[in-house]
Amino acid sequence: MLKIAIAQVKSTTDKKENLQVALELIGAAKKQNAELIVFPEFLMAFSPGSQSASELSQMAETLDGAFIAPLCDAAKQARLFVLAAIYETCQVKERVYDTAVWIGSDGKVASSYRKLHLYDAFGFKESDKFHPGAELGAQLKIAAANIGTMICYDLRFPEMARMLALQGANVLVAPSGWVQGDLKVEHWQTMIKARALENGCFVVAPNQVGNIYTGHSMAVDPLGRTLAELGDSEGLAVVEADLALVDEVREKLPLLKNRRDDVYQKYLSRR
Repeated sequence: MLKIAIAQVKSTTDKKENLQVALELIGAAKKQNAELIVFPEFLMAFSPGSQSASELSQMAETLDGAFIAPLCDAAKQARLFVLAAIYETCQVKERVYDTAVWIGSDGKVASSYRKLHLYDAFGFKESDKFHPGAELGAQLKIAAANIGTMICYDLRFPEMARMLALQGANVLVAPSGWVQGDLKVEHWQTMIKARALENGCFVVAPNQVGNIYTGHSMAVDPLGRTLAELGDSEGLAVVEADLALVDEVREKLPLLKNRRDDVYQKYLSRR
């Protein structure tokens, strides 16, 4: 059993304010005996559309920068794992990485993942300010949990979730800043449940709320059942993931074993 705290926040443009909120929520998660707390995409700061690529790149930090360091201290003090999200410095001029950072209960950065699929859709163009990652992040291991990481728009690409599952993930965590719009909450709920059902795993998706974002942070089990869903205000939900259920579901519904890679590969090679 893995006890997970899901934080739904409304990030401001002030990094210090957002850091303070995160530190308080880590304390709240500890009081509820959570083993890890996951924060949404853009935890570091809300970036309004009017913010230039140059301004955003000046805000970016390294993984050992001023934003992550206090979170490391808090994780160690609370003895829990923390998933944070930052604008990471990038070697490409006027671009940043959209990065999820896993901090261990020992207070050290355990791994990080740079968003692969940039949100160039519905009138947005993240590639004007962000540089895409090039690797699936290393999975975080907590006892029986193997946690794979996705970020927001990545949820729309089933190939990525499948690859993480094939590499052993039994929990997928997807920090997000899901933008409001027609049917967007329905899209959000559907994508999360689909990724869980397709791969027989838990999906935990902390989301931004307010500004331009939908809220409705969720946790779903391998059968697509909703374990928790926050609404349209800030909050913290704590869920328990029974990891034995993953093995049970994958045994009864062996989607990973029943794949036909021998056929799929023929068509992939024709592209």
